[in-house]
Amino acid sequence: MPEGDTVWNTARVLHRALAGATLTASDFRVPQLATTDLTGWTVRESASRGKHLLLRLTAPTTAAPTTDAARAEAGAGEPARDRHWTLHSHLRMDGAWRAYTPGERWSARPAHLIRVVLRSPGAVAVGYHLHELALLPTAAEESLVGHLGPDLLGPDWDVAEAARRLAADPDATIGEALLDQRNLAGVGNLYKCELLFLRGLSPWTPVRAVPDLPGLAALAQKLLAANRGRWTQSTTGSLHRGQTSYVYGRRAQPCRRCGTAIRKQELGERVTYWCPRCQPELPAG
Repeated sequence: MPEGDTVWNTARVLHRALAGATLTASDFRVPQLATTDLTGWTVRESASRGKHLLLRLTAPTTAAPTTDAARAEAGAGEPARDRHWTLHSHLRMDGAWRAYTPGERWSARPAHLIRVVLRSPGAVAVGYHLHELALLPTAAEESLVGHLGPDLLGPDWDVAEAARRLAADPDATIGEALLDQRNLAGVGNLYKCELLFLRGLSPWTPVRAVPDLPGLAALAQKLLAANRGRWTQSTTGSLHRGQTSYVYGRRAQPCRRCGTAIRKQELGERVTYWCPRCQPELPAG
């Protein structure tokens, strides 16, 4: 399941493979971009914003985009005045990008899951099961990501702002508040569960009862930053299989701290893992 650090890593893979290259072919396999041709476009950079991927490109001319959707983004069908465009994608639960060398077999996922292929002289980038795929002027990126809270791995990270946003809905459970990307961008279910274990908080604790929201936000950033640049996500400090998490994915296994069996239950639309002894629920009332 992609979380902020996974998306950050993916953006760097695409940047190393494509940045500075001129695309020799593109193949979009989604209806809204089916007629789009990015041949001759230059890739400027690949960046992440929370769980969103932003592949920024420069068009070879100021001609209008080649799809109705892109023309609408440019403004009522008028020719684009800005040559800078962004290919936006969201990985959600099951999306992925892979970079291959020309001629290399695409082995990451079944072919029917491919949504876009970008070819350059030195690499082929293949997007699998991507969501919210859109081509829009780079100047309009905020229309897709402007609602996000501070990015845990971005230059806009601001622990005080993240804490302020978390506190804005005091009746929400802290488990749900951490997953709300409008509060802080990048936390997924794994980090939610691990953060709350490390802070000794029940996932059902109301935000108003959390004693140190800035400290919680700061720990979230620390955990994601520690895993930046590697694909194995660890919150325990160990990279050995089966030893990378305290509670996540460990239902019925003994807590590493107290030995109590880890529990699993739905919280909102997501499952949560927690230790009932290390993370006791607050008394009713």
